[in-house]
Amino acid sequence: MPHIIVIGAGVIGLSCGLELQNAGYDVTIVARDLPAPFEVIDSQAQINFSSPWAGAHNRFIPPNPQADPDGGEEHAMALATFARMDALAQAHPGEAGVTFMKGIEYLEAPVPEHYLSLTEDRAAELGYRDFRLLPAEQLPSDGKGVAWGCEYRTWCLNPMMYCCFLLRRFVIRGGKLHKREVRSAQEMFHHRQPELGAVDAVVNATGTGFGDDDKMFITRGQTCVVAEPCDATVTRQNADGSWTFCVPRGFDGGTVIGGTREPDNWSATPSAELRETLLQKLAVTYPPILGESGKLTPIRDIVGRRPTRRGGPRIEGEMSASGFVMHVYGFGGRGYELSWGAAERALEGVQSHLGEKAKL
Repeated sequence: MPHIIVIGAGVIGLSCGLELQNAGYDVTIVARDLPAPFEVIDSQAQINFSSPWAGAHNRFIPPNPQADPDGGEEHAMALATFARMDALAQAHPGEAGVTFMKGIEYLEAPVPEHYLSLTEDRAAELGYRDFRLLPAEQLPSDGKGVAWGCEYRTWCLNPMMYCCFLLRRFVIRGGKLHKREVRSAQEMFHHRQPELGAVDAVVNATGTGFGDDDKMFITRGQTCVVAEPCDATVTRQNADGSWTFCVPRGFDGGTVIGGTREPDNWSATPSAELRETLLQKLAVTYPPILGESGKLTPIRDIVGRRPTRRGGPRIEGEMSASGFVMHVYGFGGRGYELSWGAAERALEGVQSHLGEKAKL
């Protein structure tokens, strides 16, 4: 049985590990950081472990072939992930941490190719479920000029709960874990790791790569977890390019309110002033979250670093001098949204390599 090493235990690495395991491979996940419950994970010590701090929800982005030739591929991965999340929510409703609910989007300055041409018929063709364009009277009336809105069925999840669930499934099915920091994929092929045994292929799901990809950069995000639940995921794209959103975590996990996208900002310190701005913007965008109390109850500020890649994620195989490496990293803020679609492509890459190798 071929032995595959997956480097990284974020949502991409865990999804790849399970997908390869389900295909019959012997899989070991090697990672610096492992998932842990929200109550105990250290946000400062593990700030570079991006999966626990994600909003972790699905926001469909309609493909625009003229402006983004790869947009259709990412949309296909999002649809594949949607189907897998639907199956998990039904099969493991009390443990996977996945919740399906209404997703609401508001845009102050919609791009015509992406949104203004998105009719309900076109949305159905693209795989949206229960899509509905929102009339003007159902848009926020805060005087800031929301020009377009829609809603559709989508999913969100409790990221710590979900990643722990994936890790538990991987281990109970015979998968192996090896906790250590890896500086290059080539390390995994050499005999300096005798406990790993022979390695037939490596999947690079590190999130950031190994410092050898000049297209990579980090995007700082600050959010706040509040105690109040919410009945929908809400995303508002403001005219100045900023975002306002909330993502319910479910399972008594509160709601995540954000957010910021600050390229190349490495600060780990949350801003109290920014927190208040985020909460105020969400309150006027979606007042139902305030409930009867009319206020939000902050529980925890979160700062995370999204591993972002210019031109989109790297999903490709490479035959190095040491062996075959399947790269699956650089998803920015879309790791959860594309995770199972990316894992399917990682499996295809490994199978293709091992099939060709077997013929030699």
